[in-house]
Amino acid sequence: MGVFKRLTSPNNYRTAKPDYAFVVLTFVLVLLGLLFLSSASSVVGFQKFGDSYYFVKHQTLFGVLPGLVVMFVFSIWPYQKLKKLALPALFFCILSLVAVFLPHLGVSSGGAKRWLDFGPFVIQPSEFVKLLFLIYLAAWLENKGISGVRSFRAGLIPFTITLAIIASLIVIQPDVGTTTVIIVSSVVSFFVAGARFIHISGLAFLGASVLWLLVKIAPYRAARLTVFLHPELDPQGIGYHINQALLAIGSGGWFGLGLGYSRQKHLYLPEITGDSIFAIIAEEIGFVFTAIFLLIIAAWFARAFQIIRQVPDMFGKILGAGIIGWLGWQMCINIASMLVIIPLTGVPLPFVSAGGSALTTVLAATGILISMSRQVKTS
Repeated sequence: MGVFKRLTSPNNYRTAKPDYAFVVLTFVLVLLGLLFLSSASSVVGFQKFGDSYYFVKHQTLFGVLPGLVVMFVFSIWPYQKLKKLALPALFFCILSLVAVFLPHLGVSSGGAKRWLDFGPFVIQPSEFVKLLFLIYLAAWLENKGISGVRSFRAGLIPFTITLAIIASLIVIQPDVGTTTVIIVSSVVSFFVAGARFIHISGLAFLGASVLWLLVKIAPYRAARLTVFLHPELDPQGIGYHINQALLAIGSGGWFGLGLGYSRQKHLYLPEITGDSIFAIIAEEIGFVFTAIFLLIIAAWFARAFQIIRQVPDMFGKILGAGIIGWLGWQMCINIASMLVIIPLTGVPLPFVSAGGSALTTVLAATGILISMSRQVKTS
C-alpha cells in the first residue's frame, strides 16, 4: 500500500475513486472487439495460417494482455509525471519513425514501410507516436502558457515545424490516414491550449493544401477520390473495395445475417481484419445492433469528455483533449469511409481492428484518462 500511495499522491492532489463507468465501458469495448475480430477473421485466419482463431489469439497475446498491463500502470501513476517523459517521447517518435527505413529492421508490406521487426514480434511505431507525440505537445504547450501559445513566433511556428517533421516521416511510409489522425489530434490540443482561431484556420488551409498535393502526386489516392465521387465506377477494379463494403453493410439489414455468418469475409472484401472490419460487423449484426454498438462507443466518449472537463490542470486538459481528438477522429473516418461519406482511408477501428501495437496504445491512453479521473486538486 505504501508504494501505491507514493504512486498516486503527488503534492496538491488527492486520490479519488476512478470513473468506474468509464472502466466498465472500456472492458465492454475490448470484449466486443475480440468477439467481432474472432468472427470476421475466421476464414482468412484458416486460409493463411490454418487456424480460424489465429488473429484473435494474436490480438489477445500482443494487444489485450500488454495493453491491460500498461493501462493498469498508467491508471495508478499520476498523469502529471508524464511531463518528465516529454522530450524522451519526442526523440522516440522521430527515431522510431526513421528506423522503419533501415535495412534488416524495417518491414515492408504492400509497398509500405511501417513496421519494425524484433524477431518474435513486429511493432508499428506510428501507433505509439499517436500517444507519445500528444504527451510531448501537452507538456510543451502547458509550459508555453496561453500568451506563448497565442504568439505567432513562439507558438504557431515551432508547433507547425515539429508537427511537420512527424507528419512527413509518416507520409513517406506512406500512411496518409495515420498522418491525418496525428495532425487532427495535435491541432485539437493546440486549440485547447488557447491557440488563436486565425492560427487554427491557417493550419486547416495548409493541411488541406498539402492533402490536395498528396492526392495529385499519387495515382492510387486520386483513384480513391474518383471512387468516392462515383462508387459505381469500375466495380471489379478501383471500385471493388468500396462496393464490396457497401454490399456487406446493405446485406446486414435490420438484424444482420448472424454472428459468424458473413458472406463478405469469405475473401471477397479486402482488409476484413483491419480497415474494413466495420462492414463485416454491420453485415453480421445488422443496423439495430450496430447502432447499439455505436451508442456504447458514444457513451465511452461522453465519459471521457466528462473526465476532461473535471481534470484539475492544463496539462491534463490538453493531453486528454488530444486523446479524445485522436480516437474520435480515427473512429469517425474509419466508419465514414466504409459508408462512403469520405474517401476510403486506411486506418484501423480502435478497440476492434487487428493490431497489437494499436490496441496496446489505445489501452495506454485509456489508463491515462482513468488516472485523470482519480486526481482531484486540493489547493
